[in-house]
Amino acid sequence: MFSNRFNRWTVAAIALMGTAIATVPGAVLAQTPDHPSDTAAQFPNRNDLKALTTSGSYLAARHASVERDAASAAAFYRSALRTDPKNNELLDRAFISSVADGDIDEAVKLAERILTIDKTNRVARLVVGVHDLKFKKYATAQTNINQSIRGPITDLVATLLSGWAAYGAGDAKGGVATIDKLAGPEWYPLFKDLHAGMILELSGKEKDAGTRFERAYKLDDSMLRVTEAYARWLSRNKDSAAATAVYQAFDKKLARHPLIVEGLRDTKAGKKMPPLADSAQAGAAEALYGIGATLTRRGGEDLALVYLQLSLYLQPTHPLALLSLADLYESVKRPQMAIKVYERVPATSPLKRNAQIQLAIDLDSADRTDEAIKILKGVTTDDAKDLEAIMALGNLERGRKKFGDCGATYSRGIDVLPAGNDKANSVWYYYRGICEERSKEWGKAEADMKKALELQPDQPHVLNYLGYSWIDQGVNLDEGMKMIKRAVEQRPDDGYIVDSLGWAYYRIGNYEEAVKNLERAIDLKPEDPTINDHLGDAYWRVGRTLEAKFQWAHARDLKPEPDDLPKIEAKIANGMTEDTSNSSAAQAEKKKDDGKGG
Repeated sequence: MFSNRFNRWTVAAIALMGTAIATVPGAVLAQTPDHPSDTAAQFPNRNDLKALTTSGSYLAARHASVERDAASAAAFYRSALRTDPKNNELLDRAFISSVADGDIDEAVKLAERILTIDKTNRVARLVVGVHDLKFKKYATAQTNINQSIRGPITDLVATLLSGWAAYGAGDAKGGVATIDKLAGPEWYPLFKDLHAGMILELSGKEKDAGTRFERAYKLDDSMLRVTEAYARWLSRNKDSAAATAVYQAFDKKLARHPLIVEGLRDTKAGKKMPPLADSAQAGAAEALYGIGATLTRRGGEDLALVYLQLSLYLQPTHPLALLSLADLYESVKRPQMAIKVYERVPATSPLKRNAQIQLAIDLDSADRTDEAIKILKGVTTDDAKDLEAIMALGNLERGRKKFGDCGATYSRGIDVLPAGNDKANSVWYYYRGICEERSKEWGKAEADMKKALELQPDQPHVLNYLGYSWIDQGVNLDEGMKMIKRAVEQRPDDGYIVDSLGWAYYRIGNYEEAVKNLERAIDLKPEDPTINDHLGDAYWRVGRTLEAKFQWAHARDLKPEPDDLPKIEAKIANGMTEDTSNSSAAQAEKKKDDGKGG
C-alpha cells in the first residue's frame, strides 16, 4: 500500500540528524513555513536552497519529513533533485512531499517525469488523473485514474473518480454503470449509492437519484453527507416536511451540527435546496473528501492526507475537507499546519465558527495566546450563548493562569446553561471553582465545587480537588480524605489523583502512606516534575535522604516551573528546612490549577 511506502520514507535515522544539522546553513534551520508573519522565520528561499549540497538538502528533507513538515520536505527534496536530476529516489520523494503539501501543480510536473520512467506508478497516475479531471480532460482523466487502482480503498476512489469523469464527458449512464460494476467490501454500497445518486441527480434523473439516496440513507443514517444529499433531494422532489424530518433525525444523534442547523432553517422556510455537487469536479472532490475523512478517523493519516489535498485541489474552499485536513494535522501534532488550514475556511461557511474555535486552540498551543483570545471573544460577541466558544475561552484563560478572567468567562456560560443536563453543567461549576480558588476566593470556590458534586455526584476530579483543598487547609480532614480515596477508587491509574492522595497523607503527617502512594503516582506519571518533587519530600521525612536527593534531582531535570526550580535546587543542596517545607506546600497548591489534582 502507498501508506506503507510513505511511512518508510518518513522514518529518518537519528544518526543522520546531526549530519543534516552540520550541513544546513544556520539561517535555514530556523526557517519554516509555520509562522508566515514572522520576519525572523521565513521559508527557505531559492538562494538559501542553492547554498545546500545534495546530501545536505536530502538530510534536511528527511528531517522535515519526520517532523511532518511537508512544505519544507518538498522544497529540500526539489533542491536536491536540481543538483542530481537523474536520481529516481529523490524524484519520488519530492513528488510525494509535494502532494502532501498540497502543491498539486508541482506534483503533476514531477508525476509526469515519474511516469516516463515507471508507467505503473499508481500514485502518479492518480495525481495526473485528478489534474486532468480538474481541467476537463475527461478521457485522459479516466485512463490515468483507472491505472491507479490497487487494493480496496484505492479501487473505490478510482472507480468513483472515473464515474465522475464519465459524467463530465457527457456519459452519465456510463459513469453510473462504472460505479455499479465495482464489487468489494460491505462498506462499498454506501459510497456507490451516494455518488451514483449525485451523478443521476445532475443528469436530470431525479427519481432514480432519490432511489439511490434513500438506499444509502437506510444503510447509514448517521453519515452527514448521505443525510444532506437525501434531505436536499427531498426538499426539491417531495416536500419540506420530509426533508426537515431527515435533518431532525440526524440532529437527535449529533445535536447542532452547523450544516444540519442550516439545513433545518432552510427546509423549515420551505426552500428547495441545491444538490451537494454541481459539477464533475465538485463530485470528485466529494469522493476524495469522503474517503479521506474516513481514513483520518481510522488511523490512515498518510493516505488520507493525499486524498484530502487532492479534494482541495479540485474544490479549494470545501469547508469539510479543510476541517478534516486541519484535524489530521492536529492528530499528528502539527498545530501550526492546522492553523493555516483553518484560516482558509470561507467566512460564509456555517463551519467558520467551528474553524475559529479550533484555530484559537491551536494558536494558543503555538504561544499565540493574545490572537487566540481575540478570536474567541469575537465568536462569543457574535453569539453570547455559544457555550462551546465560551468554554474554549475559559479553558484557554485557565490554562494560561488568567484566573480572574476565566472565572468571569465561566460565569457567562453558567448564566446561559440549559436546564436538565446536569452532567454537562457540572463541569462549568468545577472549572469556575478552580479559577475562584486560584484567585483566593475560597468561599465561592467551595460553593461551586459542592454544586458540581450535586449535579454529578462522585465525579472523581471534583472529589479530588475539593477533598485535597480541605485537607490542605486543615478542615474536614476525614471527609476530605474519604473524597480523595473515592476519586482514586474510580481512577486508580490517574497519576495526578494518586499523587493527591499521597500528598494528602503527607500534609496530615502520615509519611509512610505518603511514600507508598507517591511511589505509585511516579509509576503512573514518571515524567512529572511535581510528583517527583513530592516523593523526594516524603522520602526525606521517613529518613531516606539519599533517595530524596535523587528524586529532587530528577524533578529538577524534568523542567519544573521556573518559580519551582530554585526551591528544588535548595533542597538538593541543603535538604529540607522549614523554608523549603513551606515552599513545597505552596508548590503543591499551584499544581491544582489545571484541575488534575494536588
